[in-house]
Formats: sequence, structure tokens, C-alpha cells
Amino acid sequence: MTIWDVISMLGGVGLFLYGMTVMSSGLKKAAGDQLRDILERVTNRQAMAVLIGIVVTVLIQSSSATDMMVIGFVNSGLMQLLPAMDVIMGANIGTTITAQITAFNLTALAPLLIFTGCVMYLFLKKEFVRHVGSVILGFGMLFVGIGMIKTSIAPLSESEDFKNILAALSNPLAAMLFGVAFTALLQSSSSSVVIFQAFAVEGLLTYQQCVYLIIGAALGSVTPNLLASLSTGTNGKRTALLNLYFNLIRAALLMLILAVFPGVTGWIRDLSPGDVGRQIANTHTIFAIFSVLVISPFARWIVRLAEKSVPLGASEQLALEEQKLVYLVNAEKSVPSVALRQAMLEVIRMGRIARENLEAALNYFFDTSKGELLTQVLEREKTVDYLDHAISDKLVTLRSLQLSDHDVFRLSRMVRVVSNFERISDHAENIVEFGERLANAKAAISEPAMKELRSMGDAVLETLDISMKVFETEKFDLLPRAEALEQRVDDMQEQYIQNHVDRLMSTTCDPLGGVIFTDMCTDLERCSDQAINIATALIQNGK
Repeated sequence: MTIWDVISMLGGVGLFLYGMTVMSSGLKKAAGDQLRDILERVTNRQAMAVLIGIVVTVLIQSSSATDMMVIGFVNSGLMQLLPAMDVIMGANIGTTITAQITAFNLTALAPLLIFTGCVMYLFLKKEFVRHVGSVILGFGMLFVGIGMIKTSIAPLSESEDFKNILAALSNPLAAMLFGVAFTALLQSSSSSVVIFQAFAVEGLLTYQQCVYLIIGAALGSVTPNLLASLSTGTNGKRTALLNLYFNLIRAALLMLILAVFPGVTGWIRDLSPGDVGRQIANTHTIFAIFSVLVISPFARWIVRLAEKSVPLGASEQLALEEQKLVYLVNAEKSVPSVALRQAMLEVIRMGRIARENLEAALNYFFDTSKGELLTQVLEREKTVDYLDHAISDKLVTLRSLQLSDHDVFRLSRMVRVVSNFERISDHAENIVEFGERLANAKAAISEPAMKELRSMGDAVLETLDISMKVFETEKFDLLPRAEALEQRVDDMQEQYIQNHVDRLMSTTCDPLGGVIFTDMCTDLERCSDQAINIATALIQNGK
């Protein structure tokens, strides 16, 4: 084998991997947001979730991409861990379609595919047709790459030295570990299996070696997901571990079965006698289907293992405990007067959570070294969002009770107050983001400006406290005090922004810090506006 053969092989591998990328990208763009919509509709029906995992992965030709989307959905709360586990298992089956496709010898048609795809992509204007063209183009490049690999490695079949190197892979454990490492390097199990397939077709790898390489490839495919999960929250990390645990169990199970029943591989080979490429593709698919059938009944246990492996932090545990209805669970079955009282208690409970979130956000802004406050605010924001929808839905169901006009009025105003509390929590999220921007950009807000923001923040919290008391107790004699505080906050905003302009003109204030200062003043003033809306919510007919 000459240096040119090595270069040709590397070029073939590169062209094959790039073709896979182009094809996968084209498929995702052609499908648009529909794939994400499909995943978002995953239910707790296991068979359907597995099927969705298969379909999505077949369409985008990448189990890693499917797993990445699932990690994102779970991390954002759009999907639970158990359905995520089912989708991941389906993705492990769907990714085997690539080897089934490449088992067909379409190298001779590759130039035609490339030309057709190129014409569609470059000269046709319809977006969908251009995406389909890129799929065909990538498909053709994939087969050209495989052809280059096969041609360049052909001389190696006569090299005793190279055969001796590959002989080490006759050890099942060594072959599996090599499959793990090689796939971790390529970050694609389908790509590594296709390359093993090409080597086997040229006689450089035996079918038996490829069996264990395939097992290792499935395990190595979890690498990109584990790396991606490092920047996610607790549930994102747990989702990546689900994939890892599934493939660890799968590898151990298959290695055990092959040790106890070695005739299994003979049965698979008999399905396609004389066609080692198809035998490898069938092995890849059968192993995946078998593993899902055996492991899927134990999916709940794997989910529990992932949950124990990455326990919730203190703030996440608190958010989980708060993220439920306490007083409105069965309120629609109560008499109207009791139901309305339960509704009031639930709304006030939500308000206290939103108020605590605003205070925690302010504490973090003034001392960004308290990273636990950042996590707490973001987790509680999810809780407030949940309560916003859950309480509003419950309040709507209470409308079916026999309510007086006065009760209907109170119910409608509670819906508004729930929205006010949700917006206050949104402003809390903005405030911690301002703190992050200050810390990451190493910008500075002058000490006088910080003192102004502290005084404004204290005034806003006091306004909110009095407003919540007015709403809860209906002691409207406290309303003038709340309104006076709200006016004070308005005056502060106007005066402090003018002070900020003066500091900018005298260059005593950092420009980026100045932008954040102005945004903070705006958010705080809006919080006081929401507070007054809460205080006046139950006033009827101007009283």
C-alpha cells in the first residue's frame, strides 16, 4: 500500500463523513420543525414513543441528533424521562438503517446521484426541492466515499503485517473496545459501522470481528450526548445517562448471549449467505431490535437509576415540591364559597413564590458570587410558569359552578392576578440575566448607581408586600400607601436615569454597565406596576 493509497483512503473517509453530514442536514431542513413537533407530542405510550424514535432517526440519519433533541426537551421540561428513554431506544434501532442502505452496492450510480442532487440544489429555487437535492447530493457523496475507501484498502488485503494488526481484533473484548474508541472519535455509530462494513467487504475484517465492533460502536455513540449534557441542567444530564445505561446493558447482554449461544451469529449469516455487507447490516439491526425488546420492560428502573445517579440540588428539590397545586386539587367539587377561598389561597401561595423569586434575583444581582441563587431563580421561574397555567386552568373550570355575579367578578380578577405574579417572576429572571451579563462581560456599575438600584429594589419589594396584603385581606385602607410607594418608584426611575446620564457624560460610568442600569430601572418599575394591579384587582365599581 503506497502513500497515495493512504491519502485516497483518508479522502474517502472524509467524503463519506461529509456526505453523511450533508444528507442528514438536508433531511432535517426538508422536514423543518415537523420532527420537533413529533417529538414534542411523545406520550407515555411506550410502543408509540419507541416508534417515534425510530422514525425521526431514520428521517435525519443520526441517532445522536435525535438524542440531542430529546435532551433539550427534557432539560426544558417539555418531555419526561420515561418517554425520553423510550425515544432513545427507538433511535438505537433507527440508526441501523444507514448500514442497510450502504449494504446495496450503489457506487456505480453515485455520480448520477451527485449530478442530480447538485442540479436540484444549485439551480432550483423552491426551498423544499433544494433540501431534497442536498439529501441526494449527500447520498451520492456517501457512496463515492465508500468506493474510494474500498479501492484504497484493497492492497491491504495482501499485506501480512496489516492482517497481523487486525488479528488483535479477534479477541471479542479488544474488538468491542476498539469499536467504542473508533465511534467516540467519529461521534457516529452509523458511520463507524459502515466503515467496518467496507473493510469486511474487502476481506480485511471477518464477520465475527465486526459483530463485536458493532457492539462497541453502539456504546461509543453516547459520547457526543454525554459531552452535550455537561452544559444542561439535572434532567439533561439524566437523559444522557439513560442512553449510556441502555447501551452498557445492551453491550453486556449481547456479549453474554454470544458467549452462551455462539450459534446466533451463524443464524444471522444464513439470512444473507455470501454477502458479508448485508450480514453486518442485519446484525446491526437485529441486535438493536433484540436489545430494545428485552430492555424496554425495565425502562422505569433505568430511569430511577439515572435519577439516583444525578440527584436534584437543593433549589431543584424545592422547586419540585412547589411545582404542584395545593389548595385547588379538587376545588371544582366544593361548594362555591369554599372553592373561591381555595382559589384565593392558591393564588396567594403563587404570589409568595414569585415575591421570593424577585428578592432572590435582586440578591444575586448585587452579589453574583452567590451562584446558588441563580439556579434557585431559574428553577422557581419554571415553577411560577407551571402554576400560571395550572391555576388559570383550574379557575376556568370553577366557572362551571353556580356562582353569583360577585363571585364571577372575583374569579376573573384572580386570573389577572395570576398573570401579574407570573410577569413579576419573568422580571426576576431578567434581573439575574443582567447580573450574569455584568459578571461575564466584566462590566461595572458605579457604587452610587448600585446604591440607587438597591433603594429602588427595596421600594419595589415593599410595594409588592403591601399590595399582596391588600389583595389577600381586602383592607383597601392600605391602598394609598401602596400607591404612594409605586409613585415613589416611578420618581426614582426618572431621577436615577437622569443621574445615570450625568455619570455617562462625566465618564464615571461604564457604558455597558450603564445599559444594564437602565434596563434594571425599567424592570423594577414594571414590577411596581404589576404590584399595584394586584392591590386594586378586587376593587369593584370604584370602591
